Amino acid sequence: MMLFTPAMQAQEDGGRPARRSPQMGRSSERNRQNDSDGDLPELTVRAQHLNDQLTQEVGNARWMRIIYRELNMLEDKNAPLYYPVTPINGTQNLFTTIFRLVADGKLPAYEYLDGYEAFDDAHLVDFKSVLDRFSIMFQTSSGRDGRTRYVINDSDVPSGEVRAFYVKEAWYFDQNNSVFDVKTLAISPIIFYEGDMGTERTPMFWVLYEEVRPYVSNTYIMTSNMNNAKTFTIDDYFRRRMFDGKIIKTENLLNVPLQAYCPTPDSMAHEQQKIEDQLQAFNKNLWFQPDTTAQVAATSKTKKSARRGSSVKKSDSSDKESTAKPKAEKAAKAPKAPKVKAEKSAGATRSVRRRR
Repeated sequence: MMLFTPAMQAQEDGGRPARRSPQMGRSSERNRQNDSDGDLPELTVRAQHLNDQLTQEVGNARWMRIIYRELNMLEDKNAPLYYPVTPINGTQNLFTTIFRLVADGKLPAYEYLDGYEAFDDAHLVDFKSVLDRFSIMFQTSSGRDGRTRYVINDSDVPSGEVRAFYVKEAWYFDQNNSVFDVKTLAISPIIFYEGDMGTERTPMFWVLYEEVRPYVSNTYIMTSNMNNAKTFTIDDYFRRRMFDGKIIKTENLLNVPLQAYCPTPDSMAHEQQKIEDQLQAFNKNLWFQPDTTAQVAATSKTKKSARRGSSVKKSDSSDKESTAKPKAEKAAKAPKAPKVKAEKSAGATRSVRRRR
């Protein structure tokens, strides 16, 4: 019995390349390349083209209103964007995805400025300064393109401390296309930490959502405890507006937030609901609404006619019943027996007088 060694097998194959198993295809080679380059893959031409198609153009909008919202990640509707805090089986939350993209240099981040936003090269964030500012442990390495990469362990990523997000969105109406829609412009993670004055919160940076979308459009998340199937992506969560965010500011001439003129929680809640109603009312007033008064009048007439018809039918039936009752009563009475007259006898009758 002969034992085939790898060397003998190679000689027998005649130098032919080894066959690949079904699992070792292009996807596996691409995954190995992605693992060597970084945690998230590079964007393909197809992904970039799809992102360009999904881009909403607001330049032709005849009406637009900029809204700032705050998303509390601990609320039930926003929990799918927060969990898992630590990556599990390749699943990671929104902040971890953004943090990894910025660390690898695939996603530009911009400074958070109080009162306004500037998304230009002059306000790009130095990621090393962000790491030093929030005391995040890291290591440096050089990539293939010569850029400096920051290697951070999963346990050092402060995804658990980022418990809120700022979302900047534009509500707009495009008259050329007759479209009323909402566009998510940018998002900003808010980190919570213990400071000298207790628990403090600080926005870390701004990122444009259009630059984040190509990476999160394929990141599936679990949205329900009753259904563990991952049927929605992070992009679906924003496009379908499945999150719950409180309005904190609207773009105005004075550039002041709601807190500046709503000092109490009740006044703040009233103003937030007022803005929400204004947005819904504008959308409703754009489209033709049928005359409900005419519809109500027509329905009321039909109901009245139906009631009259039913009342007439009831009266006719009652009359018929009333006339039929005495007839039935007369018919129900037994007929009287006719009087029988005594018949006279045909023979002679004797007189009953007394004879003398």
